Amino acid sequence: MDVKTKVIEIIAEQAVLEPSDVTMTQSLEDLGIDSLGLVESIFAIEETFDINVPFNANDPSESDFDISTVASIVAAVEGLVKAQA
Repeated sequence: MDVKTKVIEIIAEQAVLEPSDVTMTQSLEDLGIDSLGLVESIFAIEETFDINVPFNANDPSESDFDISTVASIVAAVEGLVKAQA
């Protein structure tokens, strides 16, 4: 399974959109995903890929996990998956 495709599916599900409606340059805010949706997305990503995402929901700016765009999330997840392999 392609990491990028699965991450986009997870984000699209949270945004109640089709994966084809999610672009790599959008932010979660652009997609209408709030902080709760973000946390649910992180949990889904962790479960799907069996990784631990270094994300602090109480202080996202302190996290080593870039959530600025869909592309940055995909890249971060790819890095975590590779590190675990």
